[in-house]
Amino acid sequence: MTPSPEPVLTVVGDYAWDVLIRTNAELLPGGDIFGEVQLAPGGSAANSAVWARRCGLPTRFVGKIGHDRFGQLAEEELRAEGVEAAWVHTEAHLTGSVAVWIDHHGERSMVSGKGADHYLLPSELPVPLLRASRHLHLSAWSFFGDPPRAAARRAAKVTHEGGGTVSFDPGSFQMIQEMGVDTFIGVTSDLHFDLIFPNYEEGQVLTGEDQPERIARALKERYPSALVALKLDAEGSCLLANGEAVHLPPAPGRLVDATGAGDAFAGAFLAAWLRGVEPKAAAAGANRVSAWVIERVGARPEPDGELRRLLASLG
Repeated sequence: MTPSPEPVLTVVGDYAWDVLIRTNAELLPGGDIFGEVQLAPGGSAANSAVWARRCGLPTRFVGKIGHDRFGQLAEEELRAEGVEAAWVHTEAHLTGSVAVWIDHHGERSMVSGKGADHYLLPSELPVPLLRASRHLHLSAWSFFGDPPRAAARRAAKVTHEGGGTVSFDPGSFQMIQEMGVDTFIGVTSDLHFDLIFPNYEEGQVLTGEDQPERIARALKERYPSALVALKLDAEGSCLLANGEAVHLPPAPGRLVDATGAGDAFAGAFLAAWLRGVEPKAAAAGANRVSAWVIERVGARPEPDGELRRLLASLG
C-alpha cells in the first residue's frame, strides 16, 4: 500500500455537527412551516481542512471530540474525506454541534453549542507535528473563549518557531463585537499571521471602514505581516498583496445556502497558494469553489461531477 503524502497543511480547531434548518418561505414569530431539517458535518476549521484536501492538498486536522456517536461519525467522516486526523478524545464533553438556520433567502444564522472543541488545551496539542508543519490554519472560533484560545495561540507560536507559516479566519462579526474589537485584535495581532481571510462584515467591524480596499488596507495595518484576502460574497473578493489591492469578480452562483462558503474559499485558496500558485489566481479559483458551495445545502456538500470538473480545471 502506498503511504499517504506528508500533510502540507495542518488545521487546528473546531469540528462540529450542523443541524441544518431551511425554509422556503418566511417563518413568522410563533408560527409553523414545513422545511428541511438535516444533519451535516461542519465546524469552520474542519470545513477548511476538508476543502483543502478536496482541492488536492495533503491536510491534517487537529481537534477535540467526545466519546459519543457524533465523535465516531467525525472520525469516519474525515477518514472518508482523506484528511489525516490527530484527535483528542474526552469523556467530559460531547462532540460539538451547531444549529444552522437558513432563511428563505439563503442567508444563514448559527447558534453554536459549546462542545468538546471548546475545551482543547495547550497541553493536548501534538507539538512535534505542529513544529514540523509547513503551514497552520486557525479559525477565530478557537479565539472567542478559553481554553481553546490558549491552545490556538500556542499552536501558532509553535508553528512559527518551526519555520512554518500561519493563516487565520476571523470567523464571526457578531462574536467579535461581543468579545470587543480591541480585545479580539489584542489576542490575535501578536501572532504575526502570514495570511488572513476576513469577510466583509468582519473586516468592517475590525476596521470601521466600509469600502473593500480601505478595509483591506486597514486590516494590513492591524496585521502587518499578513496577505489579506477579503471575502465579498456576491461581489467576489479583494486581495491585498505586496501593497497592491486587486478585486476578483465573483464566479456565477445562485444562492441556496451560504453555510461554509467562506471556509471553502479559505481551503481552496490555501490548496493553491501552498502549491506555489500566485495569490490572484488562488483567489480566483477559490471564488469558483465557494460559488459551487452556495448553490447547495451544507458546508461540505457531497461532491458531484460538476465539482470534480471544476477541481480538475484548477489543477
